[in-house]
Amino acid sequence: MAHAAQLTHPPPLSGNCATDRTVIGFREINDCRASAAFGESNKMGRKVYVVGVGMTKFEKPGSRAWDYPDMAKESGTKALQDAGIAYDNVEQAVVGYCYGESTCGERALYGLGMTGIPIYNVNNNCSTGSTALFMAKQFVEGGISDCVMALGFEKMEKGSLGAKYTDRINPMDKHVQLMANLRGFAASPPAAQMFGNAGREHMERYGTTALQFAKIGWKNHKHSVNNPYSQFQDEYSLEGILSAPMVYEPLTKLQCCPTSDGSGAAILASADFVKKHGLGNKAVEILGMAMATDFASTFSEKSCIKMVGSDLSKAAAHKVYEQSGMGPENVDVVELHDCFSCNELITYEALGLCPEGKGGEFVDAGANTYGGKVVVNPSGGLISKGHPLGATGLAQCAELNWQLRGEADKRQVSGAKLALQHNLGLGGAAVVTMYRRASLA
Repeated sequence: MAHAAQLTHPPPLSGNCATDRTVIGFREINDCRASAAFGESNKMGRKVYVVGVGMTKFEKPGSRAWDYPDMAKESGTKALQDAGIAYDNVEQAVVGYCYGESTCGERALYGLGMTGIPIYNVNNNCSTGSTALFMAKQFVEGGISDCVMALGFEKMEKGSLGAKYTDRINPMDKHVQLMANLRGFAASPPAAQMFGNAGREHMERYGTTALQFAKIGWKNHKHSVNNPYSQFQDEYSLEGILSAPMVYEPLTKLQCCPTSDGSGAAILASADFVKKHGLGNKAVEILGMAMATDFASTFSEKSCIKMVGSDLSKAAAHKVYEQSGMGPENVDVVELHDCFSCNELITYEALGLCPEGKGGEFVDAGANTYGGKVVVNPSGGLISKGHPLGATGLAQCAELNWQLRGEADKRQVSGAKLALQHNLGLGGAAVVTMYRRASLA
């Protein structure tokens, strides 16, 4: 079984801002809000299981004649068929998307059925899909519902992301201002600048190299060759990754995720529902799940690494490890938010897969792929699979469920028993989830 490096878990915290010095990712952060967040009860209610997943192939925007209701019908139908249940069994639904009118969630589900259930529309930037999943999980966990659908989709425009509303304050204004003050603002896509500058900071602090970032792009494209749902399924040489057009140093085009169209869905259920419908043979338990939003350190510490969410990821991971009783050293397979290769490396450290500053060594050792300590992004990740914002978190969920069920075909991680998911949206929110194959059959 592939394992991550052995690390010591931080001690439990009292939540008292006067006495605690919050430990996040095995370093200290003096932040009262971080302490308060970590001091919250980690008690979980009813156990929650994923009993069905489905997704569309991710496509280049405009390359396929479909619209978001078509995407949602395809992924939702696949998830229902995977679970072996009818839409009539679904008691509530949470639908995530970033680009669309306010009730696209209802319209997206018309093709599955019009049963009058509550439908919630969710937008949380690139973590939208996992936010929908988190909300659905809480409905089941809290005893409100026994069966809930989480679905995400995106119909995107070609090219880099840009602002849609120019007559009001942009929610990323503080991020952009901080980056401009620290590193200037270039004629490159803003997201690539933010994560590229985080990569530059890592290079300056720890000696990380452009080659190490490029190896991540090489790995993820190689992994995607075996994923029929991936937008790209092309393998490149390392030289090909390095020589691709430069977007923002050190990021070449093949180290940046594309915009994409697509959808993903998951069915969550209680233990009673699983047993009643005979779904124990495919149920995957959510052992822990947490969302973290920005701390003061996102801006106050004048760090591009923190600006792009490293403390959010650390905080959410810490809580999930406490909830599950498992740590990064126990994980076999990971799907994490590699919007850019720089962020994948930074996230190794935020999740505790390797010590802080050692991400480059982790890459060079081949610890992040088959035959290494843990397989990261067997799907190809955002870099190669694609990134339809509202669907990404649910596509990650689908991949990890297939891995734990032994249904990932040529990309199967041998002996996978524990899986970790990480989905990040600037603005900002990070959602981390731990999964384990259930024993309810």
